[in-house]
Order: sequence, then C-alpha cells, then structure tokens
Amino acid sequence: MAEPRLASGIWVAAYLSRLRLADIPAFVVARGDDTAGAILIKLNTLDGQARVFQRSYDLMSGERVWVILSEGPETEVDEALARQRQMDRDVWVIEVEDRAGRHLLDEEGLR
Repeated sequence: MAEPRLASGIWVAAYLSRLRLADIPAFVVARGDDTAGAILIKLNTLDGQARVFQRSYDLMSGERVWVILSEGPETEVDEALARQRQMDRDVWVIEVEDRAGRHLLDEEGLR
C-alpha cells in the first residue's frame, strides 16, 4: 500500500514556517502544482556555492529521503534548476539562504 502523500503546497507552507521559526531566510523561487508538484530545495550558502536537494526513495528501506541533485558554484546550480524547470513546469523551487548550510530537511516531519 502506498504511503499517503501530503499535498505539495501544504508541505511547502509548513517547511517555510519551520525555517522562519529557526530564523533561516527562505523564499519561493518557482511555485509548482499545489497538489502533486515535485519540490526542489536550493541551499545558497552565500559564498558563491549552492546545492539542490530533491526528494527520492531509498530502494533499500522504501523511505523517502532528500538527495543532492546538483552542487557547486551557484551559477551552475541555477543552470541545473533551469533545466529541471524546463522539463517539469509543475515543480516547486524553494531557496534557503544560510551561511552555516542549515536546511532542516533531516528533521522529523520534513524527511
């Protein structure tokens, strides 16, 4: 039986609230489909570097995990995001800005 999924728009709103409570700046770069849009998280460490996380499934455990889709110079990461947006117009892109690299994706309820 498939695990029930939270609508993308609700998950994004909850994620932004969690970040706000932790004093981590974040904003929606691209709004995707409210119900089933994929979600990409860009972590900008404000030093010219960035990484993008994408939700995936761990085939061994069957659990959902966040994996790195792209990382490196911010310009290259932005190009990778642009390619993803060209392939899927329903994708959400959330940018998190934190010099320490905090993104909260490993916290309970966000995995």
